Amino acid sequence: MLPTDLTVAAVVERDGRFLVIEERSSGRDVITQPGGHIEAGESPEAACVREVLEETGCDVTIDSLLGTYLWINPVTRQQFLRIVYTAEFLQQHTDRQLDDGIIAAHWLYKSEIEHRRHNFRTPAVMKCIDDFLSGQRLPQSILAGAMPIQKRVADVMATASLI
Repeated sequence: MLPTDLTVAAVVERDGRFLVIEERSSGRDVITQPGGHIEAGESPEAACVREVLEETGCDVTIDSLLGTYLWINPVTRQQFLRIVYTAEFLQQHTDRQLDDGIIAAHWLYKSEIEHRRHNFRTPAVMKCIDDFLSGQRLPQSILAGAMPIQKRVADVMATASLI
């Protein structure tokens, strides 16, 4: 069995639009929320803030834990465990160089995102937006017993919604 790929992501909403990135992945252009991997010694929240800045040029602050999501790639059977936070937009640095592979950052309405469903990186993209709009928020204490997160992936998976 392949190891679980642990990632973080942020749902950032401003004036009815959501911050998404367009990136090149596995030979195709995809849409997803900004996020990425947690570095050694980094908290999931700090990783999320860093990844949003690197991928979009936007400074954000974490508001709450939206949820944990488990997606299993139907072709490769690779598991992806995604810790997703809601975040508040602070400012954008338009002159900042974005991470390699990032085509652009976009602010899109939900309907515009739905229209690009065929380009989602994973089904988690829309699930996270729907959960955000439903008002779902989880206590961050859910993750407190799972630190350091990289060594407690199984504990986090136990809380995850299967997508």
